[in-house]
Amino acid sequence: MNSFVRALRTPELRAKIFFTLGLLAIYRLGVFVPTPGFDYTNVMMCSEQSMSGQGASAMGMINMFSGGALLQLSVFSLGVMPYITASIIVQLLRVVIPRFEALHKEGASGTAKLTQYTRYLTIGLGVLQATTIITLVRSGQFFVGCNLTLVPDESIPALLLMVLAMTVGTVLIMFMGEMITERGIGNGMSLMIFTSIAASFPGAMSQVFELQGWMTFALVILVALVVMIGVVFVEQSQRRIPVQYAKRMVGRRMYGGTSTYIPIKVNQAGVIPVIFASSILSLPQMAASFGNADAGWVQWVNQHLVMGGASFSWIYAVVYVALIVFFAFFYVSITFNAEEIADNMKKYGGFVPNVRAGKPTERYLRYVINRIQTPGAMYLAVISLMPLLALTYLGASQNFPLGGVSLLIIIGVGLDTVKQIDAKLQQHHYEGILR
Repeated sequence: MNSFVRALRTPELRAKIFFTLGLLAIYRLGVFVPTPGFDYTNVMMCSEQSMSGQGASAMGMINMFSGGALLQLSVFSLGVMPYITASIIVQLLRVVIPRFEALHKEGASGTAKLTQYTRYLTIGLGVLQATTIITLVRSGQFFVGCNLTLVPDESIPALLLMVLAMTVGTVLIMFMGEMITERGIGNGMSLMIFTSIAASFPGAMSQVFELQGWMTFALVILVALVVMIGVVFVEQSQRRIPVQYAKRMVGRRMYGGTSTYIPIKVNQAGVIPVIFASSILSLPQMAASFGNADAGWVQWVNQHLVMGGASFSWIYAVVYVALIVFFAFFYVSITFNAEEIADNMKKYGGFVPNVRAGKPTERYLRYVINRIQTPGAMYLAVISLMPLLALTYLGASQNFPLGGVSLLIIIGVGLDTVKQIDAKLQQHHYEGILR
């Protein structure tokens, strides 16, 4: 409370906090603004039926990241997913397109250019996803089992207006996220995801209380606290590889001779492997939604490759864990360039104690990152299975907030934002040695 009061008493920090809270309030308000062209009364009826009757949908993650806006078909239906997808694609294309890697090495100017590409790709993905959602709604595949008329006017101008409204909503979310990052506190997109997930907490917990009683509810709260402590411990854990720099003379001055370290987190990949694995597993579910319900392959997919079916699906769990482990190693191999780090260390006279510079250092870094990433990948897999277990044995909703992507994002974003506020406080309230 003392730190909170100090933050509000600092004019600059107070302005940043209120600016961030104001944009987040606008974002949450846009979740409830309906897209023009839909019959909002029928949409809400189908949405309630879908949330209470379906175990999981192919676009469940988009609905979670949008704070429930997807099932309400609001102007912010797409949420931050187009921007996140575009950012991941641009980051992965650095490995394939040499031009992107060159821009990344140019510094601020190259980063600005990559950001511009990300914005253009976000708009394109927004148009594509908006068109897909409207097509699914018109065909009756968006809300399975709901036969109400959701699009009264199916003329081309009306459909184009709906696509435009959803795409503009995505662009507005992207703009507000960048404004929060630039003028507010924390990362804008991360805070919007944080807000969307936090908004689903009361509904998910009340569902557990209504269906299972207060004993199970209290047990869930206790387990949640233990899991959160464990997640904070793992997210803050890191292996520090010591690095020493040799002394060198430049003119009449002596440089180097310092010691530092390379921090390697246990969960180096973050939530990206879980997002990739969920996206891959959503593809057969989406294909089955377009197939004949009586077909054998459709029934097999709905029984074994859909989260929250009639019983716990070990096939889904095994495939899910395998995909998470694979993408954890795959993503870290792309983002952690051991060869580049070893070359830079050799260029500036740095070396790891008892390891030769150059190729031996590269092999040593790869060896360390692979050993550290193994428990990190298994940790991600265990956390990601918690919503599946809660859905199967507690009757919770498909976006149970105490596990998987939601828990990792809530804790990760919370820690980063608190660190930024604390850093700002130290700048304004620095206490020297003598008090």
